[in-house]
Amino acid sequence: MNMQSSVSAMDTNPGGALTPRGGENRKTQIVVVGGGAGGLELVRRLGAKFGRKSHDIILVDKNPSHIWKPLLHEVAAGSLDANLDEVGYRGHCHKWGYRFFKGALSGIDREQRVIHLAPVLDDDGSELISSHTIRYDYLVLAVGSISNDFGVNGVKDHAIYLDSREQADKFRTKLLNHCLRVSRTMSVDPGADATVKVAIVGGGATGVELAAELYNAAGALKHYGLEVFDESRLKVTLLEAGERILPALPERLSQAAHEELERLGVEVRVQTQVIKARKGLLLTRDDDAIRANLIVWAAGVKGAEFLTTLGLETNRNNQILVRETMQTLDDDRVFALGDCCSYTPQGAERPIPPRAQAAHQMADTVFTNLKRAMANEKRARNGKPLKALKPFIYHDNGSLVSLSRFSTVGSLMGNLVGGSMAVEGRLARLIYTSLYSMHLLAIHGWLKGLSLMAIGRVNRIVRPKLKLH
Repeated sequence: MNMQSSVSAMDTNPGGALTPRGGENRKTQIVVVGGGAGGLELVRRLGAKFGRKSHDIILVDKNPSHIWKPLLHEVAAGSLDANLDEVGYRGHCHKWGYRFFKGALSGIDREQRVIHLAPVLDDDGSELISSHTIRYDYLVLAVGSISNDFGVNGVKDHAIYLDSREQADKFRTKLLNHCLRVSRTMSVDPGADATVKVAIVGGGATGVELAAELYNAAGALKHYGLEVFDESRLKVTLLEAGERILPALPERLSQAAHEELERLGVEVRVQTQVIKARKGLLLTRDDDAIRANLIVWAAGVKGAEFLTTLGLETNRNNQILVRETMQTLDDDRVFALGDCCSYTPQGAERPIPPRAQAAHQMADTVFTNLKRAMANEKRARNGKPLKALKPFIYHDNGSLVSLSRFSTVGSLMGNLVGGSMAVEGRLARLIYTSLYSMHLLAIHGWLKGLSLMAIGRVNRIVRPKLKLH
């Protein structure tokens, strides 16, 4: 009997261990798919709470390590060395009492309560691990989001997304190659009009932060071997289809960011809709042709296409629809959190925005509800009344956008200040950097989190300002 045909009678665990379905000594198995900010925080808390004695907490992710997604623009510009800030899942799981399994979700059998994982391939395409299944008692989907190209012709082939570390590394490599080309040209012919042209589509936080970070990096390159390269050799164009950049912020702050970007040298073009992408070229609805050596698409996010094939109800952006308890509409044992799900509070016109703070708050709700759901199973067996699951209530703590070392703007609201308050300058920068500190505490706990903060301060002093490889 092979592994695939035995799923109905046996349970498959990572590593090939099989246990009889319904065995008396079977552990409660909670599987979390996706090791982003919300998923990683959740497995840490579950592992710390339950350990390995009576529970089996499993994290599944297609990557071997985690990096906080709001930092990817710094990785792309070379301002951050991801090797220093990434979290290896295998080391993290050993510390916090869960198991990690590398793989990509390909399907869910809710009747058998198993997930299907696609084969794991080596870099040359050879199969390392065949397709297989992992059983679950409770399943949490936290796979994040991908860039939304809105079906614009040519974007997939000619633009770079910033959804993952691999994509950020790819952009940085291409950027440095173009900078080297320009530097060499200027060395041979000082009078040459040589520039690196970057077009960024999307005036949200990612696009704005990347545009500013690129100028920060360009100003530092002359100290690392490209003596004739400086900010004047970088031409960044930021394209936004709406009336203004950073629409989530108050108009005054949006305008302040707009003006700061232009002072840096960024050409900010609002009400400019891209309708086609070609190699080194963007075409707009106004028949403008924008040429660029590098094109970055940061115009919004959506759920990955495979989410629509799992048998769970999704919206037009491929996001899984969830109830106020973060349970899916179709199955009480399947939860979803973060960018891959959509929840619209009662009376609200729009769903919760896809932000890191939302994923963090959702992870807290799912953690509480998993505890209550498991307790309810025991209560039901003993004939006791069940406890209601906790409803998710989103607390909007505001939005902050960093323009690298040049400026920081944002608004604080909700429980943080008892209303809404616009912030700029040093105060905004201090609060912005504290967000990453809070993330470190959430995934590492207080002791290691504080230690990593201290190490980070030392690294900023002793290590190079840019990652050039």
